Amino acid sequence: MRLESDRVLLRELDIKDAYGNYPAWLNDKEVCRYNSHGDIPYTSEMAKEYIEFVNNSNKHCVFAVIDKKKDLHIGNISLQNINKKNNSAEYAILIGEKDYWGEGYGYEASKLLLDFGFGTLKLHRIYCGTPVTNKAMQKLAIKLGFKKEGIAKDAFFKDKKYYDVVLYRLINGYA
Repeated sequence: MRLESDRVLLRELDIKDAYGNYPAWLNDKEVCRYNSHGDIPYTSEMAKEYIEFVNNSNKHCVFAVIDKKKDLHIGNISLQNINKKNNSAEYAILIGEKDYWGEGYGYEASKLLLDFGFGTLKLHRIYCGTPVTNKAMQKLAIKLGFKKEGIAKDAFFKDKKYYDVVLYRLINGYA
């Protein structure tokens, strides 16, 4: 499966990605400051096992985010925890290449993924959550049309501290 826009290609993760920059992103404290990675060393072997798992799962659609011009893997994006009974999934994104932060690639990739989720997968609800300290993700969620559902108190533990998580949702592609 391949999804494309002007600057971005989304493609299935490939085993070769486990031997590129991908594992390094999950070892970078700055890249991982708002997610559950970065607490233990992440190896190419762990990435390979993850890629094999998600590529053989009907509950996860994980794509590599590629800068088409440079043919460079810059991040990953997914619909995970797909629940076919409820027609719902959790949206997640990680732009690992810091040079691409704030350049609109995450938004462009997200639009492709959400269109795929609502159009192709026929999902009814897509949701996400992020620590209250992650202002960039909150801004992206709002720009994508997500609406705030609430706050999950002390739902994220990182660096020996609990953080509240802001919860967002899209229903049928609309807020």
